Amino acid sequence: MTRPLRIVARVHAYLPDHNAGAEWALHEMLRALVGRGHAAEVWLSQWAASRDPHEVDGIRVVPHGLSNGFASAAARADVLVSHLENVPSTACLARGHGVPLVVVCHNTFDLTWEPMAAGSTALAVVNSEWMRAEAERHFGGQSRRPDRMLVVRPPVHAKEYRTRPGDCITLINCTATKGVGVLTELAERMPDRKFLAVRGGYGEQQPPDLPNVLVLDHMDGHRMRDEVYARTRILLMPSDYESWGRVGVEAMASGIPVLARPTEGLTESLGPAGIFQDRKDIGAWQKAVEALDDPVTYRAASRRAKARSKALDPTEDLNAWCEAVEEVGGARTASR
Repeated sequence: MTRPLRIVARVHAYLPDHNAGAEWALHEMLRALVGRGHAAEVWLSQWAASRDPHEVDGIRVVPHGLSNGFASAAARADVLVSHLENVPSTACLARGHGVPLVVVCHNTFDLTWEPMAAGSTALAVVNSEWMRAEAERHFGGQSRRPDRMLVVRPPVHAKEYRTRPGDCITLINCTATKGVGVLTELAERMPDRKFLAVRGGYGEQQPPDLPNVLVLDHMDGHRMRDEVYARTRILLMPSDYESWGRVGVEAMASGIPVLARPTEGLTESLGPAGIFQDRKDIGAWQKAVEALDDPVTYRAASRRAKARSKALDPTEDLNAWCEAVEEVGGARTASR
């Protein structure tokens, strides 16, 4: 690169107020670019608790109240990045200013692919091989599609999450779609067990009001290791949909076994370490929990989780991501 790039991202919410998997995946990707000497800033399109510009791990975050300057920031950018609901409006600015657009995709819904049908996306980033196949199926035969597609599995640096597991059976994000009903039924069936329910960053939160369930509020992801995983013995992921499942990978860094519904994303992310159950068969979930009472069984599951965590080291994916953005941004700077 002849000079550092200016990367400008447009998203609806960001750290430290909003800590969902999509935001943390994007954050780690931007953090990798900052680590290579580039400048990254995030402009919010929705109100958040933080009303002043601030930095998170070297990334400048501009609150919604100041976002009337986003159009000017976009015009000065070398690369524009967006995801989810902000892709259509960001794509319009990218075309208007001649700035290359990078779209980070977090699910396989039609609303993810449709904004890229205009043919102005320089790079589409998908989070799994399964999602890449779905994207190829969607864009197959179409003349207008992203110029390039890249798989970047949601980056989890294991050393930042590794801890000694605790004694709770944990669910993160207490919505119906994430499976709070499974946690509730297990807690009712197993009153002598400790359960942990962590409120998520989106959706209607429905944590159970039971004496054996500790409920924690939504929190900054930097606190998850000490306040969640250090309390967790088993992680539950009975989601009805997961395109990847970042919290499962975070938990595996500490050798925490993950009991999950076999969505396409979770079977790919958890791999041979996942312990998969039918979401509707509560008895099977209970038996899986009880099977892990055996120390030998638990140690074997923990070893598989640690091995899977090691296999998902993000270094190569992040290097490929940075090189792709540098190539896209380099073309922009060369044309100036």
